[in-house]
Amino acid sequence: MAYKDMRGFIKILENRGLLIRINKEVDPVLEIAEINDRVVKHGGPALYFENCKDARFPCVVNLFGSYERMHLALEVDNLDDIGETMLEFLEPDIPTNLIEKLKALPKLKRLADFIPKHVKNGPCKEVIVTDSPNLGIFPILKTWPDDGGKFITLPMVFTKDPETGERNCGMYRMQVYDGSTTGMHWHMHKDGARHYRKAEQRGTRLEVAVAIGADPSVMYSSTAPLPEGIDEMLFAGFLRKSPVELIKCETVDIEVPACSEIVLEGYVEPYERRVEGPFGDHTGYYSLKDEFPVFHITCITHRKDAIYPATIVGKPPMEDCFIAKTTERIFLPLLKKQLPEIIDMNLPIEGVFHNIALISIDKRYPGHARRIMYALWGMGQMSFTKMIVIVDKWVDVQKPSEVVWRIGNNVDPTRDVVILEGPLDVLEHASKIPAYGGKMGIDATKKLPSEGFTREWPDDIEMSGEIKDIVDRRWKEYGISL
Repeated sequence: MAYKDMRGFIKILENRGLLIRINKEVDPVLEIAEINDRVVKHGGPALYFENCKDARFPCVVNLFGSYERMHLALEVDNLDDIGETMLEFLEPDIPTNLIEKLKALPKLKRLADFIPKHVKNGPCKEVIVTDSPNLGIFPILKTWPDDGGKFITLPMVFTKDPETGERNCGMYRMQVYDGSTTGMHWHMHKDGARHYRKAEQRGTRLEVAVAIGADPSVMYSSTAPLPEGIDEMLFAGFLRKSPVELIKCETVDIEVPACSEIVLEGYVEPYERRVEGPFGDHTGYYSLKDEFPVFHITCITHRKDAIYPATIVGKPPMEDCFIAKTTERIFLPLLKKQLPEIIDMNLPIEGVFHNIALISIDKRYPGHARRIMYALWGMGQMSFTKMIVIVDKWVDVQKPSEVVWRIGNNVDPTRDVVILEGPLDVLEHASKIPAYGGKMGIDATKKLPSEGFTREWPDDIEMSGEIKDIVDRRWKEYGISL
């Protein structure tokens, strides 16, 4: 059964011993971040800080910092199952007779059940502040020493396309400048930035609403790399198997999840920029200062006993790694639908998800590995991947050490390395030009005679199955403990 809000998820985590409460006073400036960093890197629980210095409300961090908690968040035993279910809905069913039309009705009904539902009242409106709204009441974190200030790190930022009215919800960090203004870190590739550019071209403000703290499916959906035009709240409804309840804001024409803990309403002006950053980012490096739009807050609504959620990023592994690995597993079936040769994919944590992709394929013809590289570099978020390694179907890409072993043995750099240029993630700092630079593809597959390989290719060393069975049966006799 779907969680009603973030509190329902917190309760489940606490009941299972996956969240601990800390009642000692802690400082949102650096102290919480250091506590969290140590806990995450030791596979520890979510942390609920009840007494945050200079703030009126508690702070919760590391809600999603393990595979177990991601499974609980999305209420599944296997993340791959979500992608398979998505495929069921995306497969085109073209009924040709009455019986087939009748069979399609349940599927259409289930799709309708995911459409967001509008409500008039919600807990996010328990307190409404339009007179001098002030972010200072919340325990907003500064996470690393050289950060430009405090940052809101789990915001669900809602905007509408100025031309079509189409809704978008994305997660973009927000540097706090003062009690009523923040930065809006819209990367050029993001839909929120696209809406803002359209508003600028019209010379008009863009209304924005920021929800903080909702049920976990909604929070995850704001991070998902959905195709342009797909409503994140519809996707959240699909994940939670019931519609997201949305409520109209007080001062802007935008709807937000009614179950939210906190909602910030306001606008960004055309052509207004302010320096934002540095920020200790998920790459493990500080992202540098740059100019971004400025968000002006006109109203804050919140629950009377609001809980402020935050995530802390830095050198991996951190909480965001588990969110990103969830995305990898959910969207893999869709990728395989487009490229059926793909067997598995691993975006290793150390590669911070846009730097390295390990892909196994069922290689069938000469140049097949390169075809997959080029196809992936032309697909959505995968287009920003800096390095792609292709291996054969029998290689387990979930074991990076095996992939590195294959690279070391199977690759002739003069033949098997592809270098080209293209778009990169905005956080890529090694390229000469921001968001554009070199990409590398490595073909670590077994080479075929049809690819011009005339030498004999050696077999892998593998013990015979008969001997393995004998040793399995006799293992206790040997008295070896492993």
